[in-house]
Amino acid sequence: MLAGAARAPIPIDAADLWWRHAVFYCLDIETFQDSDGDGIGDIPGLISRLPYLADLGVTCLWLMPFFPTADRDDGYDITDFFAVDPRFGTLGDMVELIRVARGHGIRIIIDFVMNHTSERHPWFQQSRRSTDDPKRDWYVWRDEPPKNPDPPVFPGEQESTWTRDPKTGQYYLHHFLETQPDLNVALPEVRREIDKNLGLWLELGISGFRIDAVPFLFASGDGDSGARGSNAGGTGADGTEGHPYSGSDHLARIRGFVSRRSAEAFLLGEVNLPYDQQTAWFGQARDGLQLQFDFPAMQQLYLSLARGDARPLAEMLTQRPEVDTAQQWANFVRNHDELTLDQLPPKERDEVFRAFAPDEGMRLYDRGIRRRLPSMLGDERAVRMVYALTFALPGAPILFYGEEIGMGENLDEKGRLAVRTPMQWTRTGGFSTARRSRWRRRPPEGDYAPERVNVEDQLADPGSLLAHIREVIGLYRSTPEQSWAALEVLQGGPSEVLGHICRGEDWAMLALHSFSDEGTSIRVTVNAEDAVLTDRVTGEVIDAASPFSIDLEPYGWRWFLLHPADATVRIR
Repeated sequence: MLAGAARAPIPIDAADLWWRHAVFYCLDIETFQDSDGDGIGDIPGLISRLPYLADLGVTCLWLMPFFPTADRDDGYDITDFFAVDPRFGTLGDMVELIRVARGHGIRIIIDFVMNHTSERHPWFQQSRRSTDDPKRDWYVWRDEPPKNPDPPVFPGEQESTWTRDPKTGQYYLHHFLETQPDLNVALPEVRREIDKNLGLWLELGISGFRIDAVPFLFASGDGDSGARGSNAGGTGADGTEGHPYSGSDHLARIRGFVSRRSAEAFLLGEVNLPYDQQTAWFGQARDGLQLQFDFPAMQQLYLSLARGDARPLAEMLTQRPEVDTAQQWANFVRNHDELTLDQLPPKERDEVFRAFAPDEGMRLYDRGIRRRLPSMLGDERAVRMVYALTFALPGAPILFYGEEIGMGENLDEKGRLAVRTPMQWTRTGGFSTARRSRWRRRPPEGDYAPERVNVEDQLADPGSLLAHIREVIGLYRSTPEQSWAALEVLQGGPSEVLGHICRGEDWAMLALHSFSDEGTSIRVTVNAEDAVLTDRVTGEVIDAASPFSIDLEPYGWRWFLLHPADATVRIR
C-alpha cells in the first residue's frame, strides 16, 4: 500500500482489465487533423481519422490536453478543467468523438493535469489578491522558500520551484513553470473540485486518465526535497508539518473515486524511477496505479541500440518485477516529451548522446533527446526490429502518433515541440488546407518531410513501415494470452540477440531480436521430446526435438509459438 491506513483490495473482474491488452495511441488534437482550414487540428478532424486508427489496430486513444489554456506549456497550463478549448471544438464535439470512437472499438483516455493550473486560471487570480482571500489556500504559499527545495522539472528554463509574487510578497510553489502554480490538494475544497472534474469526464464516457510525472505530483507536494519520499516525517501535501493528508493518500483517493464511478476506467502513470521505487506506485492493496510506463527498460533499450549489444536491455528486463493481475507494464519507444535518459549513469548517457544526438541542439535538459527513432537510427531495419520487440514483450504497447509511418522531428521547433509536428497524411502534408505558414507547427524537411514520409504512400505499399506496424499489432491482438504471460529472459545467446519467452499457463511464445547490423546465427535447444516451434509470421513449423539453428538477418527478429508451453529453452 502507498500510505495511510490499511484498505481492503478493490474487487476486480477480469472483464474490466481490457487495458492489459490494449493498443494505445497518443495524439495531440491540435496537430492531428484540421477540419476547417484554420491551421489548427480539431475534434471533427480527429473524428474523420478514426477509421484509419481502427484499421491500424488501435484500441485506446490517449488524448493530450485539449482544455482552454494560456498556451505556455503546450496545453498543460490550463485555465478551465471543465471545458474544451474552442479552437478544437465544444463539449458536444467531444461527446461525439467518444461515441464514434466506441463504434470503431476504440476507448479514450485523457491527461489528468489537475495538480497545477495556469497562473491565468480564475482560482489563482483570486488566490493572489491577498493573504486572506478565500481561495488563498487553494495554492501553496510560504513567506520564504524551504531550505532544500526540489529542483525544477525544466532545468535551464526555471531557476527554482518557488516564485515570489509581488502582490503579497509571499512565494508560491510550482514544480513546473512559474506560470503553472501547484494546487494544494490537501484542501478539501480542492479535492471536491478534482472529484467534480473526474466525474464529468467519466460521465461523458472517458475510460481512464494518464497522470503526468507521478512522483512530483503525489510524493509530498511540499516542494522540499528533504521531505520527498515516503512522507514518514509527516509533511503533508500542502507543505504543513504534521498534516494528516499525504500525496499518496491523494493518489489512493483518486483511484478509489475512479473505480467507484466506472468499472472499466483505470489510471496510467508516468513514474520515471528505478523498478524498486516504481513498483510502490502500483500500491499493495490495489489503491495505486493500474498501468505504468516501463522507463528503466526503455532507457536501456537505447543503450543497447547505441552499442549493438542486447545485454543492457536483457539485464534490465530480468529485473522487471512481476505485477498483480490487476496491474500491467506499458511498453513504449518514446513518449511525447524529450526522450529521457536520466536513469543512465553519465558515461552511458553520453554514449547514447554521441550515437543519437551528437549535436547539442538535439538534446534537452541535459537528460534527454528531442528526436524521433527513425532519424536517430537511420536504418529502417533497426526501426522495424524495435517496434517488433515493443509488441513482443508482456505488457501494453503505447505508440506516439506518427511512429507507425516513421515520422521525424523538426529541430527548428522549440524544445519538446520538435517531435510534436503535424501528422503527415499526404505528400503535401494533408494535415490542413491552410497555407503551411498558418499551421500550428511546421513539419520536418529533408528525408522526413511529408513528401517522403506520409500515410497515403505507405497505405499503398505492402512493404512499408506502416504495413509492418499493422502486422505486429495484428499478431499482438490475436494472442490475448500475452497480456497475462510472465517474462523469461534467456541467457547464453549471442550478445547482440535478445531472446525471451512470454509464458502463460497453456501458451508460450519464443521471441528473438537482433541488435546487430550483421547477420547472426542462434543455436536453440528445447528440452522436450515432442517440441515444436511455429513461426507466427510465416506459419513455418519446426521440429524442435533436436537442437537446431536459426539465422537472423541484420536487425532480424522471429516469433515462435512454443509447444509444449512448459518446455525449457536454451540458446547459444
